[in-house]
Amino acid sequence: MRTIVAIGIAGALGALARYGVDGAVSRRLPTSFPWGTLVVNVTGALVLGFLLTLMTEQLTTAPWIRSALTIGFLGAYTTYSTLSYESYRLLEDGAVGLAAANVLGSAAAGLIAVYLGVVAGRAL
Repeated sequence: MRTIVAIGIAGALGALARYGVDGAVSRRLPTSFPWGTLVVNVTGALVLGFLLTLMTEQLTTAPWIRSALTIGFLGAYTTYSTLSYESYRLLEDGAVGLAAANVLGSAAAGLIAVYLGVVAGRAL
């Protein structure tokens, strides 16, 4: 029961963090490209790589805490569905290049971010 409650609370906080970060980035970069979603997903990948490495290789962390942070907070913070929808909308608007940049750029940047998070976690 502790794990379920922790995931729920962390998920609510992750969703609020996503809303805040996406909104702040989108207000600063008001273009047709979904920069807010990109920033959210890449920072989420970075933090996931860092936290999982830290909690599994460097520290002894209770499984419920690991689940709360990764499944709850970061699961609610990052958003594959929004990435997919925004890419679809770009395609629908005829912005094929931007749609491709969004999908491919997000995947590449996410992989690099996870790698950097893992490296940072192992450096501690």
